[in-house]
Amino acid sequence: MKQILTLVPDASGEEAFALQKITSEFTEAQLVDFAILYREKRRDTQTILLTTLLGFVIVAGVQRFLIGQIGMGLLYLFTGGLCLIGTIIDLINHQKLATDYNVKQAKEIAYRVR
Repeated sequence: MKQILTLVPDASGEEAFALQKITSEFTEAQLVDFAILYREKRRDTQTILLTTLLGFVIVAGVQRFLIGQIGMGLLYLFTGGLCLIGTIIDLINHQKLATDYNVKQAKEIAYRVR
């Protein structure tokens, strides 16, 4: 059986561990289907970092919209990233934001693939 890490090689440590656990009982065909769907939904940590940095210059909250947190995105948009404090926190925690979003997407996709 193929390892999920060969199909999603850019997964980070915590994300890779979660993917291994989620797909441990998948057949090879299910694993390939999962990987295709997951790569479409997955957010890269660099993308989250860059959109967070845009919050300092252009529009705050874009990173929250990207990870599906529409309410927080609107709050950041209308408050200037909560007076930049929220944007700074997101800048520090950009990897956790991406990993949490990716693991949530992986669980939803795994449910559909089974």
